[in-house]
Amino acid sequence: MSEYDRELDASGLNCPLPILRAKKTLSDMQSGQTLLIISTDPGSVKDFEAFAKQTGNPLLSSADEGNRFTFVMRKS
Repeated sequence: MSEYDRELDASGLNCPLPILRAKKTLSDMQSGQTLLIISTDPGSVKDFEAFAKQTGNPLLSSADEGNRFTFVMRKS
């Protein structure tokens, strides 16, 4: 069992595709479940912060690993 309920690999996708994929994935999840998102788009850092505020799905963590960004969101 991984520490996340679902994982979304959006590597190689540019804005707004990582957000759109995350939105679709979250819509299929139960409240309280967590989603790990992997992105290579530097713009996704600000995008996911804004997306969390707009949707009310908390952004639990975000990490910059050089050319890879990871985000963990909880479905509200």
